Amino acid sequence: MPGPFEFSAHAKTMMQERMIEMDWIVSAIQRPDRIERKQEDEIHYLKQIPEYGGKFLRVIVNPTVRPPRVITVFFDRRVQP
Repeated sequence: MPGPFEFSAHAKTMMQERMIEMDWIVSAIQRPDRIERKQEDEIHYLKQIPEYGGKFLRVIVNPTVRPPRVITVFFDRRVQP
């Protein structure tokens, strides 16, 4: 996803509550380990974060709005390397 993006209020809250760093989110979007398209208006970017014990960060983005909007972020325990 090139260019700037915005964050929903929910995504901002989750970042704070879950102590998810902005750099990790940017890395997941710009250099994902996996991409999953769940719906037309939802792309999931997954990135393994070594600084967080190697867990996978899932960043869910709505690419149909301008700028693209990060809907939520979380470490997904279900994802395996």
